[in-house]
Parts: sequence; C-alpha cells; structure tokens
Amino acid sequence: MPKPALPEYLIISASLRSASLSRLMAETLRDAYTKLDVTNQLVDLREYVLPLCDGEAAYGHPHVTTLSALIEAARVIVVATPIYNYDANATAKNLVELTGSSWENKTVGFLCAAGGASSYMSIMGLANSLMLDFRCLIIPRFVYAKGDDFNAKKTPTPELAARIIALAEASVKIRNA
Repeated sequence: MPKPALPEYLIISASLRSASLSRLMAETLRDAYTKLDVTNQLVDLREYVLPLCDGEAAYGHPHVTTLSALIEAARVIVVATPIYNYDANATAKNLVELTGSSWENKTVGFLCAAGGASSYMSIMGLANSLMLDFRCLIIPRFVYAKGDDFNAKKTPTPELAARIIALAEASVKIRNA
C-alpha cells in the first residue's frame, strides 16, 4: 500500500506551554486550510523533543530528520510562535537552526501570540533570516495577537479568526500564483 502524500501546507506550533495561545491560532489555521480543501498538517513541537543545535551531532537526531523531511516536502509553512523578549521563542529559532536547508525556497507565514502590542515587529528577525539565508518567500500578512484577542473560553475572537482565515487565503493565493 502506498504511503499517503506529505502535506503541502505545514503548520508548526512552536510553543511548549500547555495553555498556548499561539497553538490555538495554529488550530484555527488548520481548520481554515481544511475548509479551503488543501492538504495540511499541524506539527506540535511538544511532541518532538529537540536537542539544542550544536552544529554537529544534533542534526542526526531522529526528530530533527523527521521534521526536516516534513519541512522539505511542504510548499507553504506557517510558524505559530509565542513572542518572548521581543522575539520568536527559542524553540522556533532552534528548529530553524536544526533543519536549515529544508527551508530553502519555501513560502512562510507567521502566527504570533504576545503579551502586548509593543512586540508587533519582533517576528521580523526570524522572517529576515529565513528570507536571506534560505530564500524563503515571506507572506506579508502575518497574524499578531494579544491576550484580548481571545475570549473567556480561550478561543480566538471572531476578529482574530477572520485574520487567521485571511492568512490562510493569502497563502493559498501566493502558492497558486
């Protein structure tokens, strides 16, 4: 029996917190992609214990090779990350360092959850690195959310959900252009 095709759209949840708002955003994006009838997969990095990038043996770790293959097979990748200290979290950055060339020529988007409005541009360091180091096309519509973008049940407000759907639609449009 042939293996199922790898997903064309890959969503990576980089938060390690159990009550992650960026993961909720990733789940909303997954649902939007499903409604748009595109093959997608949500990867939760809590399920992949990754070594710290040491520039040597870490690249051969089984989880690194698995994630590298998923990234390599995807055409569009959206990283859902919390913002800590005005930057993407260390897990997201470590993933990029470990999987390096797998990102080459990918279309990449971002879902960011932060504590306040001041960190709005903080994802640009990671975006610029992906663009310059790996020639990624960065989707110019990323979603940045704060705590008040989620309702009391910790689900995205209708406004936030609409912005996530707009990112899904933009990524499909860019991918199909």
